[in-house]
Amino acid sequence: MDGTAIIIDTREQVPYAFSSRQVVRQALPAGDYSVVGFESSVAVERKTIEDFVHSVIRDRERFKKELAKLADYPHACVVVEAGLPDVLSARYPSGAHPHSVFGAAVSICVDHRVPVFFCGDRQAACRFTEEFLQRAAMKLRAMEGSP
Repeated sequence: MDGTAIIIDTREQVPYAFSSRQVVRQALPAGDYSVVGFESSVAVERKTIEDFVHSVIRDRERFKKELAKLADYPHACVVVEAGLPDVLSARYPSGAHPHSVFGAAVSICVDHRVPVFFCGDRQAACRFTEEFLQRAAMKLRAMEGSP
């Protein structure tokens, strides 16, 4: 552990519990999670499958604004607490066609240059988020010449 404190956005309603990291609650300019000192460089946007489907189908314009912010970050991504098979099999409570949801995920990656990671479940998504934040902070510190 390198002492990196994780920031959880104040609007995050069901935050991850990071057992090995100090956490701070504060408003973030983008995303749900970041790292102290890198609030404008590192971000993870967390989505349940239901929230992801709603964001890309019904709340598209608002979500595009969030993606535009994330696209300006050196290290940002969207983490979905479901697997790609869940999307392709329409395992979500919505009438949205799986091809539309899948196409929206690909569009986010290509058009906005923000990767979307389907992590399988909440536990795996939490683990991925913690590692992503730690690795991004390490890389940015190395670029700055900081320890």
